[in-house]
Amino acid sequence: MHPNHDASPEPGTTSSDSRRPLLDASADELRAWVEARGHRAFRARQVREWVIQRRAESFEGMTDVPLALRRQLDEGWVVFGTKVAFHGVSPDGTDKLLLECLDGRRIECVLMAEDRRHTICISTQVGCGMGCVFCASGLKGVERNLSRGEILEQVIRLRNLLPAGESLTNVVVMGMGESLANLDNLIAALDVVCSPEGLGMGQRRVTISTVGLPGKIRELAALDRQYHLAVSLHAPTEALRNELVPVNEKIGLAAVLEAADDYFRATGRQVTYEYVLLHGINDRPGDAEALGSRLKGRKAHVNLIPYNPVAGLPYERPTPEAIRRFVEVVRGRGISVTVRKTKGRAIDAACGQLRRRVEAEATGTGPGSPLLADVPGPAIAVE
Repeated sequence: MHPNHDASPEPGTTSSDSRRPLLDASADELRAWVEARGHRAFRARQVREWVIQRRAESFEGMTDVPLALRRQLDEGWVVFGTKVAFHGVSPDGTDKLLLECLDGRRIECVLMAEDRRHTICISTQVGCGMGCVFCASGLKGVERNLSRGEILEQVIRLRNLLPAGESLTNVVVMGMGESLANLDNLIAALDVVCSPEGLGMGQRRVTISTVGLPGKIRELAALDRQYHLAVSLHAPTEALRNELVPVNEKIGLAAVLEAADDYFRATGRQVTYEYVLLHGINDRPGDAEALGSRLKGRKAHVNLIPYNPVAGLPYERPTPEAIRRFVEVVRGRGISVTVRKTKGRAIDAACGQLRRRVEAEATGTGPGSPLLADVPGPAIAVE
């Protein structure tokens, strides 16, 4: 038996404002609250529709909701529990939001435009407890899980950046935190995103990334959703993965792959394996051969992510030749492979980078210049 790697601190609600964030409540809970105050049940649906579909950011603007109810809502609730602490736009059009929660903790989310696609990357935790040695998100460990509302607010706030009439096309859960360590709140938020009463997004347009928690992968598979699973692999052998992803020592690469196989069998959805390429560490031909051997015979796709440096960490980006050679070797094993395009460098768009820089500048303990960064942008094929 392995120790439980899934437990994380629960969402915090510390604030001088006692009002509750609206999206932390389920539809049933808000309906009961509205009825208890003498209003008809459908009014709760109206209120949620205003926030989720009609982009309202205050109760005052909900013009077809009775004034008495609007006043009651304003006394007991806030439309958003987060506030925008920073909004950056990179030259390539990538938007990055740094959101401050009620307890003062900060999280990051990103909107990426590519042709007619609007993809967002959202976070599930403040920090991360998985300890991947090359990642900025986990440098301070995990502080707590995000609430269902804090997850959903990222989606709504990023959607609200789009021009009227335009909508999000894809959601990628690859921001700060281990997604499956906060599975209940994540699914509650995604159920709204994918419901007709929410944003109406198809489940197949949602990708959930995980470092690989076998029990949680199987739990996700049993939920009968059609979300796409992406496993952050980063190494083809147990020994190397133990070095790069320390939690692997307690889980094991073989167990992760077995759980991913079970996910494919249960859902019919091909699993993507994310692999950050680090110069001289996991980008060698032998690593590519080992990766191809590991995945051969599996219904799998490999998404290679050339590393971009994080200030204070010793890892480097691989050379273009090393990337091309790696692709050729893996593809030669019959494995589908793409290389991720970098977006958002100018705004610290990789998970954890912006939060780290802003906090460092505030305390005078870190660099003030923007860090090079990489976000989960569209994958591109290397010919």
